[in-house]
Amino acid sequence: MKIELKNIRKSFGSNTVLKDVSFTITGGEICALLGENGAGKSTLMNILGGVHHMDEGSIHLDDKQVQFSTPAQSLEAGIAFIHQELNLINDLPIYENMFLGRELKTKQGFLDLDRMIRETDVVFKQMMVDLDPKTMVRDLDASYKQIVEICRAMMMKASIIIMDEPTTSLTDQEIKRVFTMMRTLKENNVGIIFISHKLNEVIQICETFFVLRDGQLVEKGNVVDVTTDKLAHFMVGYDVRTEPLIREKRQGNEVLRVEGLTYKPAFRDISFSIKKGEILGITGLLGDGRSELFQAIFGAEKVSSGKVFLNGKEVKIKNTTQAIHEGIAYLPRNRKENGIIRDMNIFENASIVTWPQFSKRGVIQSQKHAMEFEKQRQALRIKLGKLTDSINSLSGGNQQKVVLAKWLAAGPKLLILDNPTQGVDVGAKEDIYDIILKLAEENIAVVVLSSEGQEIIRVCDRALVMYHGVIQGEVARESMNLHNIMSLATGGKLT
Repeated sequence: MKIELKNIRKSFGSNTVLKDVSFTITGGEICALLGENGAGKSTLMNILGGVHHMDEGSIHLDDKQVQFSTPAQSLEAGIAFIHQELNLINDLPIYENMFLGRELKTKQGFLDLDRMIRETDVVFKQMMVDLDPKTMVRDLDASYKQIVEICRAMMMKASIIIMDEPTTSLTDQEIKRVFTMMRTLKENNVGIIFISHKLNEVIQICETFFVLRDGQLVEKGNVVDVTTDKLAHFMVGYDVRTEPLIREKRQGNEVLRVEGLTYKPAFRDISFSIKKGEILGITGLLGDGRSELFQAIFGAEKVSSGKVFLNGKEVKIKNTTQAIHEGIAYLPRNRKENGIIRDMNIFENASIVTWPQFSKRGVIQSQKHAMEFEKQRQALRIKLGKLTDSINSLSGGNQQKVVLAKWLAAGPKLLILDNPTQGVDVGAKEDIYDIILKLAEENIAVVVLSSEGQEIIRVCDRALVMYHGVIQGEVARESMNLHNIMSLATGGKLT
C-alpha cells in the first residue's frame, strides 16, 4: 500500500495548523513524523485517520484519490490510528475494548464473549504480554493501556498503522517489545508512521523522516543521514542544548521533610527533606511508588503512618485543597485523566486553581486572571488560538503547558512535577527546564519525578532513586550518572 497526502491545508477558526503539507508512506516502511507541539503532526494524521476534514488538498491510496469522512472509512481502507490520548473505555474489560465497534457475535446474534477472549489472548501471547483479557481497563496502569492499544491495531490487520507517541508511558523492556513488534509488521509489508519526541528512538527504529514546523514541511530524508541533534535543529529552527544545566546552589531553609511515611504496598518508610531553591529528582522504574508517594504528600492518597513537616512544623494534609492552601502544587503524571477538564476551555483550565486568589466578593476578576495567564503563556511558549477555544483544540504538549501554567499561577512554595516533559517536544523541554531553574532561583523548592535518567541528570541538584516502594539510594551531582541511577533502580547498590 502507498499513501500520499498532497498539499493539505487545515485551520481551526483563526488558527492555521497546516499549510500545503505533502507526505508519503509505503508498506514496509517505518517513517518518523516529527515537529514541536502544535506543529500540526496530530492534525495531519487525524485527517488521514478520518477524524478531521481537510480544508484543501487530497489523499491518494495506491495512486487513486480517496476521501475519508469518518474514522470507520479510514480503518476500512487499512489505516489504524493509535492516538496520543488513549481511546480505551475504563469501565469495560480488555477484550471488549479490543473488539469495540466490531464485536464478534454468535449465530443467535449474541456477543461471542468466549471467542473474543480467546482471540485477545492469542494476540497477547504473540506479543509476550502477560495480561488477563478479562481485566478491567481501569485497573491497568498507563503503560499497559498503551500496550492494549497497540495489540488492538495489530488485531485489525491494518496496512498502515499510525503511532502517536506510543512509547511515552512505557518501560525500556516494553519499548523493546513494541520495537520488535514494529519490525515484524515491517517484514509483513505494514507501513508505520511513528510520531515521537524521543529522537533517540527515531534513530533506532525509523528509516525515513518528515519534519513539520509551524504547520509547514521544512525537512525530509533518510534517518541514516542525520543525528538526534540535527533532527532537533530541524524541529525548532535552532541548536538545542544537551549539556547539564549546572547552576550555583543557593539553598535556604527546609521546606518539606517527611519521616517514615508509609502506605503499603505503594511505599514504605520514606524519609527525606528538601530546601528552598533546591531541585530534587525522584526516579526509578515504572511502578516504583514515586507517584503514589507524592500524591499522598499532596493529600490525594492515604498514608498509614509517618510524619510530614512543612517549614519545620508537622502537618496532617487531609485533602488537596488543604495542600494548595499550604503552598503545595502538584502537576500530575496523567494529563488526560488528572490534569485537564475536557469540558472547559483553555482559560478556564489555566485558571481553575487560582479562582479564589482572583475573586473579589465572590466575583472572579477575569481581566487580572487573563493578564497572569498571558505571562505564563509567553514564558512557556504555549501555542493557541483564542483563550475561549476548547482545551481539546490544543496538542498534547500544549495541554501539558497549560496545566503547568495553572500551577505556576498559584505561586507555590513547593512544586511537585510528575513527568513534566512527558509528550513534550525538545524545544518545549528546554523551556520547562528554564522555568524549573528560574523557580529554584526564586527560592521555590522543586521536586521532579521522572523516568528519564538524563532529565534528572540535566536539571536536578540531587536525586533519590526508588525501588519497589523504598528509597534505594541517593545520587548527588558527582555521582549522578545513568549507570548509578539504573543500578539503584534495579535493586542494586552504589559501589
